[in-house]
Amino acid sequence: MSGETSHQAHIGPYRLLSRLGGGTGDVHRAAGTDGRDVAIRLLPPGAAPDVPRMREVLSPYVADVLDGEAAGPRPYVVFRFVPGRPLAERIAEQGPMSGDALRRMAFGLAKALAAIHLTGLAHGELGPGTVLVVDDAPVVVDFALTSGADAGDDVRAWAATVAFAATGHPDGPAESLPADLRALVAAASHPDPGARPSAAELAEAASRLKLPAASTTSARPAAAALAPEAPAPPTGPAAPGPAAAPAGARETAAHETAVTQGWARLLAAMVVVAGVGVVIMLPIAGLVLTLAAVTLLRVAGTTARGWAWAFGRTLLTVPYAAVFTAAVPLGLAAASAVGGKLDSLTACAFGAGAGAAVLWTAPGVSAPRRQLERMFLPVARRPRAVAAAVVGLGVLCLLVGVGAMTLTPSFSPTYGLQRTLESSMDRLQHAVNRV
Repeated sequence: MSGETSHQAHIGPYRLLSRLGGGTGDVHRAAGTDGRDVAIRLLPPGAAPDVPRMREVLSPYVADVLDGEAAGPRPYVVFRFVPGRPLAERIAEQGPMSGDALRRMAFGLAKALAAIHLTGLAHGELGPGTVLVVDDAPVVVDFALTSGADAGDDVRAWAATVAFAATGHPDGPAESLPADLRALVAAASHPDPGARPSAAELAEAASRLKLPAASTTSARPAAAALAPEAPAPPTGPAAPGPAAAPAGARETAAHETAVTQGWARLLAAMVVVAGVGVVIMLPIAGLVLTLAAVTLLRVAGTTARGWAWAFGRTLLTVPYAAVFTAAVPLGLAAASAVGGKLDSLTACAFGAGAGAAVLWTAPGVSAPRRQLERMFLPVARRPRAVAAAVVGLGVLCLLVGVGAMTLTPSFSPTYGLQRTLESSMDRLQHAVNRV
């Protein structure tokens, strides 16, 4: 995917490398401030892409949206660069798809649309030019860039794209498609948008398709010329098509996505819990590591604003966290007046832990946590991997929790600060007890 080098050196903070193609605006391959390889789609003046919502689309069959600029004279959207070839080129060189390859294409495109529609967006331009093929799997690009499109239009575009993949022609004859796929394509192409299946229902039905290999498929048109094939019988449990898809198929797909995201959130939460426990045991070193972690995750979550933006966002959160870091020891000192002895270092360590928790989970602080969840999504999609991760992180949280509750916190390497804190807390507790 190479092209002529653009005369414009930069778009925003991105350094342009080459022009990739046209479509809705121009698209360029570029490098972010952190060196990440990206694709930038320039949009016509007046376009207003919903970049925050586009970034919520999470699917292995959709190119990740990393950043974008909706305002200004030339809006743009930044996608993760996908090293694939357009479906149209793949078909032109290798011929139509069949068998498992065609089933994967139909299923992957439907899953991509289901993920896009789940956020309330629509693709609007699905076709052979906006589908890249990577390791025989589709990756959809350039979605939600046009206004006025809806989910029904996307479903009809799915039918046309799958028919193209199966026949090699933009208007390939429907009779050349395998029977099960033909019924699915026909339903998705229904003149009434309300009668078309949803993308989630398409994915459900496509996942169960059993399509013949190329040799069998290519023989079908000749056989049909001699004896026209009767209309496909009504679908039923043995051969489910879109009409037989369960009424709750959309809810099923949404539930599947929600479960995956739920596991990712759980794993991210366990990492945060373990991190807070480490801060309680090693307050100074732990807080430094926490600040570094949330900053790096902010950098990983965006390329346009870069390091300066990431540091700035973290620094804005530090005073918020500092309030909790100071308030917790003071609260514990006040509570000691009721009865019991306060361990000064432990109180300060719990204050540091509260500050670390704020850096991760305070209201308005979501970017580091969401990026951590994104990192766990590949694990969350595999049951065995997620089970191993939950067990491993669960054991880690248990060990760290026991250590935080039983071990004396170490303020290494700032031992002078440790003595100062201990002395100050002892004086405060003494004053509170006297009152």
